[in-house]
Amino acid sequence: MEGKIPLLIDTDPGVDDALAVLMAFNDPRHEVVGLTVAAGNVGLDHTVANALRLVELGGADVPVFPGCPTPLVHPAMDAAHVHGSDGFGDAGLPAAGARQADEHAALAILRLSHEHAGRLLLVALGPLTNLALALRLDPSLPERVARLVVMGGAVTARGNVTPVAEFNIAFDPEAAHIVFRAFPRLELADWEATVAHGLPHERMDQWLAADSGRARFYDAISLHSRRWSADSRGPLWFCADALAMAWALQPGGARETAERPVVVELEGRHTRGATIVDWQRQTGAEDNALVLLRYDQDRFERLVRDALAAP
Repeated sequence: MEGKIPLLIDTDPGVDDALAVLMAFNDPRHEVVGLTVAAGNVGLDHTVANALRLVELGGADVPVFPGCPTPLVHPAMDAAHVHGSDGFGDAGLPAAGARQADEHAALAILRLSHEHAGRLLLVALGPLTNLALALRLDPSLPERVARLVVMGGAVTARGNVTPVAEFNIAFDPEAAHIVFRAFPRLELADWEATVAHGLPHERMDQWLAADSGRARFYDAISLHSRRWSADSRGPLWFCADALAMAWALQPGGARETAERPVVVELEGRHTRGATIVDWQRQTGAEDNALVLLRYDQDRFERLVRDALAAP
């Protein structure tokens, strides 16, 4: 751990989460200190099981902390139609031999924030339920987090699950509201940045044909998602969590960002779950989000390829 950046990943695996976690395991400058897991893409039993599979595949001594099985207030949809009913493409993978930790994810977030105070990189790849609960237990959490990188939102209201909202925020808007208000500064990699950094299906197919265990694993779990994407979205495959992780691991790859005030809409009839960006700073609110607009595409693709052990 000495000299490495401690990295805590809050996640709901999920095919795109899986690639992001493999990227983190593959980075020699960071030490993954835990996976805190929530429901989101699929139910909590599946997301925890998938996190354990990732730890086993990566050969990593990383604890998996189960967290919130539902949003804070309102029931929400899942994304099983994209990720498969088990979140890993219904690939029929055997269960991992590793066991989940006994500690709740929210408590683990707080404990690890104390153990790595001032150095912790916290990357949130799923709904923000675990993080919101941790903040309710201890509002001083942001003081100990060096960086919070969030995959979520649609900064010009071009959503992927409603006309204006992105899945992670729409799954639990109340949790997102708590997090966005509590952290004086977070880094936001939204759905629209994801669409601007798509990966051609043909290139993914080439990488996934590599003779490596990680490529074979990822080919199996992502096949359902990639087929759905090709039918629904065209020639590019979008991996939101991988882009957020690339920025977290190598922030120098950002080519364009913007700092603005961002809030989460909770009550709108048509806009619940929207991330409202005050682009013209009309409200007088303080900037609280650094929004990723453009990332080095070659660097992003290299990080993905390396995580898959593809030539």
